Amino acid sequence: MGFEFATAGQILFGSGSFERLGGLASRFGCRALIITGRQGRFDPAIRDRLEAAGVQSSFFSVSGEPTVETVSRGVEAGRGFGADLVASIGGGSVLDAGKAIAALLTNPGEPLDYLEVIGRGKAWSRPSLPYIAVPTTAGTGTEVTRNAVLTSPEHGVKASLRGPWLLPAVALVDPELTYDLPPDITAASGMDALAQVIEPMVSAKAQPLTDALCREALPRAARSLRRVFEDGRDKKAREDICFLSLCGGLALANAGLGAIHGLAAPLGGMFAAPHGALCACLLPGVVRANLSALAGRDPSSTALSRYREIAALLTGSTAAAPEAAVQWLLETRSRLQIPGLARYGMRPEHIPAVVEKAQATSSMKGNPVRLSAEELAAVLEEALHP
Repeated sequence: MGFEFATAGQILFGSGSFERLGGLASRFGCRALIITGRQGRFDPAIRDRLEAAGVQSSFFSVSGEPTVETVSRGVEAGRGFGADLVASIGGGSVLDAGKAIAALLTNPGEPLDYLEVIGRGKAWSRPSLPYIAVPTTAGTGTEVTRNAVLTSPEHGVKASLRGPWLLPAVALVDPELTYDLPPDITAASGMDALAQVIEPMVSAKAQPLTDALCREALPRAARSLRRVFEDGRDKKAREDICFLSLCGGLALANAGLGAIHGLAAPLGGMFAAPHGALCACLLPGVVRANLSALAGRDPSSTALSRYREIAALLTGSTAAAPEAAVQWLLETRSRLQIPGLARYGMRPEHIPAVVEKAQATSSMKGNPVRLSAEELAAVLEEALHP
């Protein structure tokens, strides 16, 4: 047996842990570039905690999912301020932007020098500036991953910056920061987090440590995903979904993903749609397509027994067949009111282009079975109007 497991230098999880931000930042430097979302609702609290710890701060706002241009502007802001550390407080897009900016502040060149697929894919030559990731949503788990997803409107696709030096120095996960999330964001990000423990568990690169994380996270999704949508102030449910998201980030960073994220990447580049909402919509269809393909082409695959285990953990029945996972996911997608892809402007004529781009993504390499263009197209057709 052999495997690798990499994550953030330190993980702090628990209600109230945000209070430790200032002390953590002061360990790494005295001039912090702070990446936040466009609303900046935590900005005063951040500034107060940093000032109390003797850390000066300059704020850079990220509006929507980060583009190549956004990151380049963030790097200019960091250099102009003389930043010696970076911290991001926000959703997955804000955290990805911070990772990219921290890396480019110490490495020569521009984002396209390092981006996969659409860029030159160069390796990083120097460690990033110290980076603290503080998620305010529970979905991407990007606070513990070694990649940052950027959008290139010019290419109509999303692509990743990737490398071990993109791992944050500290991941600070405080469920209290998610209490006021609206139901639609709670639903989409929560389903994305669920996808990120299902895909690594059936991945071709699954390994014992990621399996343990997924097995621990799935029952929490089963008991709390619907509950937190109905009552966003349910503290126990919020904690469960934050832990689910953290486990998903840890798992995907070390075992990879699959066709859900393989399809979501080009969709996010082609349409103005949140990543989590895309994954939430695609999740049941991809699981169904994988089960059908495995049964027909590789019936001895260990992924089928993994899907059986997933079904048991989601439904609470040890006798559940793998297909019961699909039914649970369909019912949950409906209960959480996840919109179809048509909501974001996708039409049937877009399907061939999405499939072609999806087949070239790195996420597809982890899928437990190679899905044909026709099978991927069927998933997209179902997701147009679920």
